[in-house]
Amino acid sequence: MRKVYQRITRIAGNVITVEAEDVFSGELAEVTSQRGVSLAQVIRIDGLNVSLQVFAGSRGVSTGDQVRFLGRQMQVSTSENLLGRIFNGSAQPRDNGPELSEALVDVGGPSVNPAKRIIPRHMVRTGIPMIDVFNTLVESQKLPIFSIAGEPYNLLLARIAMQAEVDVIILGGMGLKYDDYLFFRNTLDEHGALSRSVLFIHTASDPTVECLMVPDMALAVAESYAVAGKKVLVLLTDMTNFADALKEVAITMEQIPSNRGYPGDLYSQLAARYEKAVDFEGAGSITILAVTTMPGDDVTHPVPDNTGYITEGQFYLKNGRIEPFGSLSRLKQLVNGKTRADHRAIMDTMIRLYADYKSSLEKQSMGFRMSPWDQKLLKYGTLFEQRMMDLSVNIPLEEALDLGWKTLAECLEPQDTGIKTDLVKQFWPTGK
Repeated sequence: MRKVYQRITRIAGNVITVEAEDVFSGELAEVTSQRGVSLAQVIRIDGLNVSLQVFAGSRGVSTGDQVRFLGRQMQVSTSENLLGRIFNGSAQPRDNGPELSEALVDVGGPSVNPAKRIIPRHMVRTGIPMIDVFNTLVESQKLPIFSIAGEPYNLLLARIAMQAEVDVIILGGMGLKYDDYLFFRNTLDEHGALSRSVLFIHTASDPTVECLMVPDMALAVAESYAVAGKKVLVLLTDMTNFADALKEVAITMEQIPSNRGYPGDLYSQLAARYEKAVDFEGAGSITILAVTTMPGDDVTHPVPDNTGYITEGQFYLKNGRIEPFGSLSRLKQLVNGKTRADHRAIMDTMIRLYADYKSSLEKQSMGFRMSPWDQKLLKYGTLFEQRMMDLSVNIPLEEALDLGWKTLAECLEPQDTGIKTDLVKQFWPTGK
């Protein structure tokens, strides 16, 4: 039986402080007040002074209320019954379904021992040409989607969830508007993807501490499924909201702020989540795609800046499209040489020609005389944006490569492309 503490020494925001011993960081406690029993979590230990974040907020909590430590961390079920379910940041059902108490595991554990990891070697197909062809997503990769507010990043995540060739999708929503939550739920349900998905949703009106728990819960469940042999794709949105929740707690705790008010351990906090991406030998894998919104479109903002040092590339979402310049998958070379013989040639050639198209477009806007080559590039660039960059395009990799050849053939002659002759003979569309 755990000891009950009858006196709260300090209340600051949603953080309460008690004098206690034999507790550990992350331990759960029950706070009994006039409004009932609330769950809280230890977030700081300074000698005997233990600070706890109250999940439901400290409103109604007084200094004379009871605090009972539970001797365990936050736990989440990892049973197969989780599939198709929706939970909040404290693992309580949002979908009016029953609570799950079987196969419980602690959340927020350490990342996998590097000795147990293998070199990534399999592609994750998404049906989106700008990913599959030009910046291939690889199993066990960790990639952010850099964006600004107003871009359709949640639409992109929903499309990936519906189309990705994986066994399980785990969506972690942090600070979502209620409309965004309904969008994810209804879209996945309508397209039959909800049955292989688990959703952990924190809305903007939910307690801050639940926002901090969402990625840990999503990744704890993902790790359990991956060990069991499943290919798991974890989609997180938005990691900037997660970082803002860290900042809010740090300010409440009167910690010395770092860059722009964020806590000094922001890098470690982000890395602890991203480093959960792993490919197990003889089992499954965890792949992480996480939206990171950039306030003011500033890539030097602390959240995207720190993220860039942790992850293996990035996707830039701009004007409703994944930008070919700036977007990068650092692991794509591990798999795109094994897909089809022309994959790398098409990838390199089409991006190079699109860069040339941008130069021709600039010449046109400045009133320069356009050469026949410029005219070819203008036609090519328009088709490239329509056929490859439009996020509504949903085709398998092989069809996307064939469409690339078709686009080249409609605008250029084989000798204009610079592609090896043997590949041109094999893949150049007939009759052209």
